[in-house]
Amino acid sequence: MDDERIRDAVRQTEILRAPKQGLYSFGTTNLYYYLVTEPVYSEKSRPPETVIREGKVIADRPKIVTPFYLSRLEGFSPEARRYFESVHNEKSNASGLLYTYKNEPKELNIVSGPLSEAVAKLNEDLDRRGDPLVSIIKGLDELWDVSLMKFIYEITRTSLPDNVRQMGQRGLLKMDSEGIPADARARIEDLFRQVSAGESEPGVLKAELDRWGLFPEYEDRFFSLFKKSR
Repeated sequence: MDDERIRDAVRQTEILRAPKQGLYSFGTTNLYYYLVTEPVYSEKSRPPETVIREGKVIADRPKIVTPFYLSRLEGFSPEARRYFESVHNEKSNASGLLYTYKNEPKELNIVSGPLSEAVAKLNEDLDRRGDPLVSIIKGLDELWDVSLMKFIYEITRTSLPDNVRQMGQRGLLKMDSEGIPADARARIEDLFRQVSAGESEPGVLKAELDRWGLFPEYEDRFFSLFKKSR
């Protein structure tokens, strides 16, 4: 697809009703949205119509990560991984937040009337409901998911400072001598608890340990989980 069309879709995207609160720092955030567009077949000669897409974006709890951790995710070549490993020690304090999302589209409705009229009706309904995490986004019909991505980017950008502040207040940004954030250690402890309780698969814990290069440190404890289950 032409990059210029994507840029045009971004330029035409407007967040007409923003969430009244940002992404949670310590939990999953469910962002409900109505994405309104003029239909791609729209013509001045026919009565105006508006396409309304309804859905939910699920934002997982932000993770404190380092470049080394990111290098262990899929999509990097062996050469890139070796580079990350070579600078791991000197760059161990270069931490940041990793946000992950899942989009769950729900209904698609086409209503008669101009877009402004549809938006006014949606706003009236949302005012009555009083949900602080519902948004209205105006986008481009054939590239509506690009408009949704811009919305996700904006809510992430505005939430980041508060997320960092709250995590810092809890000491989760601090690094240990191995260059591992306190948040990562706490997450690993929680995964051990989940696996022991049968709430999570061992493979999830193993993958997290491998991404941090910590499996040798936790190896005995990891295998003890299987001894307990016998």
